[in-house]
Amino acid sequence: MLLSLKRPAALLLMLVLLVPILVACAGGGGTPSTPAADTEPTATEAAEAETTEPEAEETTEPEAEETTEPEAEETTEPEAEPTPAEEEPTEPGMSELPPVDPAAVEGDIISAGSSTVFPLAERIATEFRDEGYAGQITIDSIGSGAGFERFCVTAETDVANASRAIRPEEISTCQDNGRDPIEYRIGTDALAVVVSTENDFLEDVTMDELMMIFSEAETWADVNAEWPAEPIQRFVPGTDSGTFDYFVEEIFEEDPAPILNASNLQQSEDDNVLVQGVESSPYAIGFFGFAYYAENQDLMRAVAIEGVEPNAEAVDAGEYPLARPLFMYSDATIMTDKPQVADYLNYVLTNVNSVIDEVGYFPASDEALNESRMKWMEAMGMN
Repeated sequence: MLLSLKRPAALLLMLVLLVPILVACAGGGGTPSTPAADTEPTATEAAEAETTEPEAEETTEPEAEETTEPEAEETTEPEAEPTPAEEEPTEPGMSELPPVDPAAVEGDIISAGSSTVFPLAERIATEFRDEGYAGQITIDSIGSGAGFERFCVTAETDVANASRAIRPEEISTCQDNGRDPIEYRIGTDALAVVVSTENDFLEDVTMDELMMIFSEAETWADVNAEWPAEPIQRFVPGTDSGTFDYFVEEIFEEDPAPILNASNLQQSEDDNVLVQGVESSPYAIGFFGFAYYAENQDLMRAVAIEGVEPNAEAVDAGEYPLARPLFMYSDATIMTDKPQVADYLNYVLTNVNSVIDEVGYFPASDEALNESRMKWMEAMGMN
């Protein structure tokens, strides 16, 4: 009896001891699939997931902006390149003459006329020779009127240089001799009224005072009581000069009698003679093209007219009273029969503005120069 009671107790004790062992073995050797599937992310894992996603956005988006936008700017840059119309805004529609190679030009060229145009024509001719022209260019300084006579009456010249426009009667004479003169505007002159550097009383004159000085007044005091009672010594271009014609037209309304009848009057077609006369006396006065004044500023000074001095600014603004155009004339038949004349005029119209300031004159307007270029092309049958 006692023995049977002890056996069940022993078996129960053994079961109690074995269960923990079996449970431990089952946890270590199996794969706990159910707990792993049911387990939710911990707070740390959630935080890591949240910080990872923004980092991916920040590193991706700036890279897309940096690589895309600069490429778009680079492809649009060529649109900013200037068009041909933008490259020459100061000369809209300026006609381009065909290129001239002076070294390939053959034959002589004969011109005559204005003493005012002479230094400009001479300078351009020098450039023409320096670039290879081997022919002969004759440039006689005889005055605009005499130049038109040689061109229209005797037909001795190929080109007439002039400091005034050709007159209707001169055009008729040209046409009677089979020549139809073509006018080429090449620049602008400011006719300078000059006195000696020793003159200490004349700074500015009015147009009315100029009329008296170069006509009826005997002494400077006759014009202005504050000026010296000394005889006026006048040095004036000859009657064949376009400068004389222009001065008479502007001051005496085309009547030369008052100036030709003035006392102490000396005339010459050579402007250098006039320069020497003016600089020799404090009571002398004269007028000629601005280039001759510019060349001799150490010997004389220019007088302002109506308060305006002769200079580039006043000429460009149209303020100087005695500004005037400068011309060369030729004929289409001459230019066709003598290609060297056409080449020379082409060279003049193409290059005059590069030297005119150095000579002492002022450029013609773009419009006037372009009109002359178009006349050249029309004469050569290119329009």
